[in-house]
Amino acid sequence: MKEVFFFKDDTNVSNEVSVWFKAARVDDFPVNGGACVKYKDKQVAVFNFQRKGKWYACQNLCPHKMEMVLSRGMIGDESGIPKVACPMHKKTFSLESGKNLNGDLDAIVTYPVKIENNIVYIGFSE
Repeated sequence: MKEVFFFKDDTNVSNEVSVWFKAARVDDFPVNGGACVKYKDKQVAVFNFQRKGKWYACQNLCPHKMEMVLSRGMIGDESGIPKVACPMHKKTFSLESGKNLNGDLDAIVTYPVKIENNIVYIGFSE
């Protein structure tokens, strides 16, 4: 079993998870890219950041123009911080903490991710 988590504000949010949502198979996500999954009323962007050997998840809504587009954003890193750039206006957000790296918007919500038996799970607290 391989588990991959990311952290929000340097706090292990996996301790707060009450539901692990089965999102999809690992092969259903593009390598070094993202896809959107829906959990209840939430759209969640999930990223297979294979270059770093990690998985990340965050809200799909970009707070800049309130569009559900982050899953289609480009991923990369800035000074070692994994990030996603909104495909519309290139606002960038940390995939670890959700912090807006441009400094002009609020942070986005990030979620823990784990991989078990080639299935991607996203953690939610309810």
